[in-house]
Amino acid sequence: MKSKMPILGLQLQQRFPVLAGFSYSCLSSATIHARPVSSVSSKLKKWNNGGRLPRRLAVGLGVSFWAQSMNMAGTSKSFMASARPKSSVEQTLQNVEWPEQFPFKDEDFQRFDESPDSMFYDAPRFVTHIDDAAIAALTKYYSEVFPPSNTPGVSILDMCSSWVSHFPKGYKQERIVGMGMNEEELKRNPVLTEYVVQDLNLNPKLPFEDNSFDVITNVVSVDYLTKPLDVFKEMSRVLKPGGLAIMSFSNRCFWTKAISIWTSTGDADHVLIVGSYFHYAGGFEPPQAVDISPNPGRSDPMYIVYSRKLSTA
Repeated sequence: MKSKMPILGLQLQQRFPVLAGFSYSCLSSATIHARPVSSVSSKLKKWNNGGRLPRRLAVGLGVSFWAQSMNMAGTSKSFMASARPKSSVEQTLQNVEWPEQFPFKDEDFQRFDESPDSMFYDAPRFVTHIDDAAIAALTKYYSEVFPPSNTPGVSILDMCSSWVSHFPKGYKQERIVGMGMNEEELKRNPVLTEYVVQDLNLNPKLPFEDNSFDVITNVVSVDYLTKPLDVFKEMSRVLKPGGLAIMSFSNRCFWTKAISIWTSTGDADHVLIVGSYFHYAGGFEPPQAVDISPNPGRSDPMYIVYSRKLSTA
């Protein structure tokens, strides 16, 4: 009898150093399919009991021979990897049997580079970190789910923001707040009405009143959060009842600053990880996943994990 749970292949990624100024793909496409597991809970347990390469041991294994080409977005280079089939990614969060307790350990949120993030983000990077096709797909998705432009009373928080938010062209609301690490980048972002410079890995407390925002966005940065449950609890607090949180990500990252559990797993696993943040933070509807990859295998993949804050009775 088949399990109701989706069968997922555990991906162990070969990891390699990042040269200064370059953002390599987190995914090398060296995929090892584990034997089928009966539930996501047993898979998550496997991650914590040696189901992936030891973090430090994996360093220096080198780039997969599969990677034959490089893609550039702005000046940020990346090895490309084929996107997973849409069905596998979008089914990842269906019928999940979550373990009773958050299954990840502190070591899963360590980074290869544990130096202060303020140093890493000190210099502005006026580049895009996903390619044009992925940006267009994300902008189109936003146009379909955002409140209409200039809707009275609507407020949006763009977390881990920079000089561009990829919102639809001309999109405006009375309040659009950017929260990021580099003030020069935030100053250049034309969609923002205000901004906050804050390191969420040092201080995950969001400096906003309860029930302040209708939408929270986070573009290709959820993989850098070292205190994700604290941040997601704060997201639940500052969202209005029924408010929408949209986490989008690809297979690119600044590898030395991404958390260990991210760099040692693959696309469908990343969906599961982000979904777990929503689930264990509490206050959210069951998270859902969408694959908006525009040209699988030819351009950057793009994934969405989203949820809404539970409405009050």
